[in-house]
Amino acid sequence: MKSRIVEPEILDHLPHDDPAARRSRLDLRRINFLMGNERWILRVLGRLPDSAASVICELGAGDGGLAGKIQRRFPSSRVTACDLAPRPAGLDEAISWRCGDVFQQPPPPGGVLVANLFLHHFEGADLRRLGELCEGFDALVFNEPDRSRIASFLGTMLHPFVNHVTRHDMQASIRAGFHKGEMAGLMGLDGPLWKIRETSTWRGARRMVAWRA
Repeated sequence: MKSRIVEPEILDHLPHDDPAARRSRLDLRRINFLMGNERWILRVLGRLPDSAASVICELGAGDGGLAGKIQRRFPSSRVTACDLAPRPAGLDEAISWRCGDVFQQPPPPGGVLVANLFLHHFEGADLRRLGELCEGFDALVFNEPDRSRIASFLGTMLHPFVNHVTRHDMQASIRAGFHKGEMAGLMGLDGPLWKIRETSTWRGARRMVAWRA
């Protein structure tokens, strides 16, 4: 897994209300729980200065699950969620939902930019453009797949418990994941503007927190 391979994921091309898509989103909730992704993001947000965390924007919000948890944990923050999908039913009215392409409708700048299992969908110039969007924020909290054989092996262990969409997309996500330093480098964030802390977990996550130097 020396090189990233970015390929289409099935879930991205299914209608939002397709039964296989609904099942795959349920699978993703369970995978996020097992990996501790959302718990980590909430912990990091809790450690940021109030001035930064007063405005929180999530890219690729999906079914709105993480955005809802952020709003409940930080009720005084302004939370914006961005996704191609329409606003999920029952989402807290305090959350602003922006439906559309992030490049055509950039998120409002300021505060913290959050992305969970989103950046690996992009490569080349699009990753660089996402890096340019980051310039309007005070802090960045990103959780992505770690591109490793261990992550791939752990993914196969879940195959009996997930549907065909998730089985395909999980391995595709890992192949499109990141090695150490790649996320910041490919997005152009490895310059003097940012201080960066990056970690990885045995469960297959690669995590990056960045704040203004």
